[in-house]
Amino acid sequence: MSSRQPGRRIPSKSHGLRAPGPSGRPPRDDAPGTPAGAAPLSSGAAPTPTPADPMSGAPASASTALRPGSRSANRAAKRATTTGVRPKTQIRRSPKRSNTGETTGLIVLAIIAVVVVAAVIIVGNPFGSATASPSPAEPVVYGDGTCPTSQPASLASGTTKYVTINTDLGAIVIKVEGSLSPIAAGNFVALVGCKYYDGVVFHRTASLGDGTPFVIQGGDPDGTGAGPGPGYSIQDEPVTTTYRRGTVAMARTSQPNSQGSQFFIVLDDKDGTVLSSANTYAIFGEVVQGMDIADAIFQASNGEETPTDPVTMNTVTVSDTPPASPVPTATAAPTAAPTAAPASPSAAPAS
Repeated sequence: MSSRQPGRRIPSKSHGLRAPGPSGRPPRDDAPGTPAGAAPLSSGAAPTPTPADPMSGAPASASTALRPGSRSANRAAKRATTTGVRPKTQIRRSPKRSNTGETTGLIVLAIIAVVVVAAVIIVGNPFGSATASPSPAEPVVYGDGTCPTSQPASLASGTTKYVTINTDLGAIVIKVEGSLSPIAAGNFVALVGCKYYDGVVFHRTASLGDGTPFVIQGGDPDGTGAGPGPGYSIQDEPVTTTYRRGTVAMARTSQPNSQGSQFFIVLDDKDGTVLSSANTYAIFGEVVQGMDIADAIFQASNGEETPTDPVTMNTVTVSDTPPASPVPTATAAPTAAPTAAPASPSAAPAS
């Protein structure tokens, strides 16, 4: 039993005394009661609806109903009787949207982008690198690597050299004389000495318009007649002798000082008339052995000025004396003309 002394209860400070209950006493603050002006539960009138819970909207239970005369009850009554004023309710926030899916998608896209960029850089190497940069093209080396890179020394007047051209058809021996064209003679001997002509072909076998054999021409390393030559050209020299069968001279273009490594062998005396009209091809020697081999090279082309299967100079050597076993020297011009003359034969050798 509580030791608290019963005493007089103090009415609400702001609202005065409460309406008396059936016994004539004011209701207790801690007991459920009936709001002022409402019929008691035992009168048989319709029960007053329990106010809705402002948080959930559900009717309040007996333990949560507003006590009459309390401050909360007075405030609720005031709100209900105020015209045009909506009861104050708690603002409910919608649940916070989760960005987990979007964040994950962005991360995946970022990873894919990084992988793609890395693959492009590694495989395509768009920015280049020291290891990926192609090295400069190596210069083409002809002969044994000791060939001259500029006009070599002239062959002294009175000096004679013998150059032997070995082919599958036989050998051709050329007597080179410094007194004919010192610059051209010295250039030819120097290129033979460094094996420049080894493996080079006779790329041209020309005839005159009437079918007369004209020249066989060789000395271009790429086998076309339009190659770069030795990488230099030599000076022109005056021609002091006539062109005839067996004459060996330098080929050139129409430009001055354009002789390089190509040379030709004249096949018929009749050709001298055509060549002498220009008289610009430096004569440096003549065939002293194997002129029949020169004729055979011409015949092997079957009338083609640019042979499909040209004859190759297998080896070309130089010596101070003629070969120990000389080959027979042809004295007559070839009797067989090519089966078909070129459509537009060139009258003069070209480098």
